[in-house]
This record gives sequence, C-alpha cells and structure tokens, in this order.
Amino acid sequence: MHVKILASEEKVDKPVLFPHDKALERLPSLEREKMMAEKLQRLILYAYEYAPGFKARLNSSNIKPDQIKKIADLQKIPVLRKDDLIQLQKENPPFGGYLAVPLSEIDHVYQSPGPIFDPQRRLRGSGSQSEIGKGTIAMNTWSYHITPAGLLIDSTLRGMGFTVFPAGTGNTDLQVQIMHDLKVSAFAGTPSFLAAIIKRAEETGYDFKKDFNLKYAMVMGEMGGDILRKMLTEKYGITCLGGDSYATADIGFIGGSCDRNSGMHINTDVIVEIVDPLTGNVQPLGEIGEIIVTPFDEVYPLIRFGTGDLSMLIIEPCECGRTTPRVPKIMGRSGDAVRVRGMFVHPRQTDEVISRYPEIASYQLIVTRTQNRDEMLLRIELNRELQDRGNWLEVLKKDFQSACKVRFDKAEFVPAGTIAKEAKKITDKRVY
Repeated sequence: MHVKILASEEKVDKPVLFPHDKALERLPSLEREKMMAEKLQRLILYAYEYAPGFKARLNSSNIKPDQIKKIADLQKIPVLRKDDLIQLQKENPPFGGYLAVPLSEIDHVYQSPGPIFDPQRRLRGSGSQSEIGKGTIAMNTWSYHITPAGLLIDSTLRGMGFTVFPAGTGNTDLQVQIMHDLKVSAFAGTPSFLAAIIKRAEETGYDFKKDFNLKYAMVMGEMGGDILRKMLTEKYGITCLGGDSYATADIGFIGGSCDRNSGMHINTDVIVEIVDPLTGNVQPLGEIGEIIVTPFDEVYPLIRFGTGDLSMLIIEPCECGRTTPRVPKIMGRSGDAVRVRGMFVHPRQTDEVISRYPEIASYQLIVTRTQNRDEMLLRIELNRELQDRGNWLEVLKKDFQSACKVRFDKAEFVPAGTIAKEAKKITDKRVY
C-alpha cells in the first residue's frame, strides 16, 4: 500500500481507508470474521509503514507485519496501555509516533488524564439523521468543548434535528432553570445527573411531568443506568434514546445497546478481545477480563489498546438480528483509574492536586454508590492543625474538581496512621 505522506502544512483529501460497513453487523460470524481479518492485515501493514511508534513496537518484539494474518494473531502483539502511551508521548511528542496522517487532516486534539493527547479527524459512531428533534432544544451536559464524547453527542443530537444547548455539568439549580425556561425536550448526560435535576426541581415545588417539556433522554456513562432509565420512562414518561453505550477518549465509539437491551453490540469498526490483565492472553468465552481494542483507524492506529475496563464477551446472535459480539456491561476496572459519574479519575490526577497541600500527610479516595449515584469520600490525614478547615476544604474541593472534572462529595479528617501505607489511593467499593 503506497499513500503519499505530506508535510503537516499541506492540504490533502485522502479517502477513508477503513470505511464503516454496517452490513457486517448481520453477517454470519465466520464470514464477518474473515472480512475483518482481511481489514486487519491491511491495517497492520499500513500502521507499520506510517506510524513509527507501532513499527518500533513490533520490531522490539521481533514481529513482522505479515505474521498477523488473522484476528487470533493479535495475541502476538504486546498490549499498549495508557502508561505506555504517556511515556511514548513524552519521548516523542506530541502523539508518541502513532499519528499516521499529516496534522492537516486532524480536526480536533483532546487531552485526557496523563496527560495524553488524542488526535481525531472523524467521529467514530453512528448518529441518526432524522427530524425527531426539529424545532426543539436539547441540553448536552457532556462538555463538548473538552471531551470527544461530548462532541460526538453534540453531532448526534444535531443530526436528529435538535438545537443543542451546551450546558456542561454542575450547578443543579441553574440546570433546572435552563431546562424549564428553554422548554428543553431532550437531555444528554449521565442518568444520575438527570435524576438529580429532576429531584431538585421537585424539591423547589415543580411538578416535573407537568411543568417541564422533557420527552427524550440520551443517558449513559455509568453503572446502574438501566435502573434509572426504567424509572425515567415509567415515572416521567421520558423516552430513553440509545441505551447503554461504550466509548473511550483514546479509541472513540466501541459499542452500544439495541432495543432488546441484551448487552452492548461491538462496533464493526473495532476488534475487541477479552484478555487476562496480567498476561495479555485471550480469556476463554464466558470469562471476565480486560477489554482490549484494535480500531480500524488510519489516523491514530492504537492497535491492541488496553482500556483497563473489565467485561466478558457474548457471541450468541441477538434477537434484534445483529450477529456481532456483545459485552453485557462494564464490570469493573483492572487498572488504577475509576470511572465516576462518567469521568475517569486517576491517582495521577489526585496526587497532583494533593501535592499542592503540604499539610496533607496522606489521603484516600473511596468511591461508593448509593441511591443510583456515584459518591466520593476523601479521607485526609493532616500533619498539622488548620485554623480554618472550612475555607481550606472549599479551596481543595475547587482544585479537585478542576483537575478531575468531578467533585468529591464529602471529606473526612482521620487520625494519623489510619490510612495504611500500602492502601490504594483510590478504592472502588461499588458492587458491579
């Protein structure tokens, strides 16, 4: 394959090398796997030639591109993890040798915790083109100006005819006022945040079903969403669009549920493996392991990228007619980061915030879930007394939210020695 690589300032109109093929969703499994194996061979050859970071990765493992002929051969390639990507981007900024097109082809660059820079030219996912929202307003509480997920939702909502109000998160009282005054008909965000807005509206005297115009909700991004979606539909008559979906900042859209709610169908633009987090070996069917993703992406080919999320594969065809593999839900994390209210929180972020406060001797962040909402408790050991704990804590809360994009709910000051030295910085006590 010979594609001219241009200087970053040159303009180019190169066709997409790996176009989305929706027909693959309903092919017999063996036929689809054969076609995807052919695409995989092209991807490996392409990435080896145009992504120096990937070439170095294969060479360091004594792997030749032509050794990857079928999907099972991916196991020969070491898993690429976020920590690896952070180091690669430090050594070879800004994209660690994985950008395989000229910079002129990139529409957006995002930053995720690490920091990691994520280049994106095209949004991976399928927004429907319909008139369902024509003449009405949708609130997008995914902050689309800083997250790829938010921009994807923005594109999807506009494709459905909605006029989009980029609301962001936080300030529940203001969200209630916006939703009421603009007669918002659709909401996009986490299910727990919509539930919090409804609860606050009712606390201030509104009859939500009568006084608000909300008809649709695109809610996703956290555990327990199915319970809240059922409540939104049965109690408030809100139609929930899309069901569960799965995406990461690095890869983009990976999978989503159908109207049968029987798990999230894996997008045919990616290959998903379930592996043992320690060995990288593929797990037997039915076993839980880490989700490893290989996207058919000519822009940023993160081949065999470790998401850190845990799940399992379902390969039986779905009643909806699709034959693609599914993951039932995200069942936890294999790494140090945890997803809280739709955002990843990593010890690197919390360490960076806490390092600004020399009076903190030790800390631990504990994540729980009560009444269908993720909650964070920050346990703090001090090495000296504070004169004004209240104001000091408010400053810490603002710094934490600025760095982690979500706030902790409570803080607990504990005696010295309470937090064990070997304790994890972030402990997830939620039951998946």
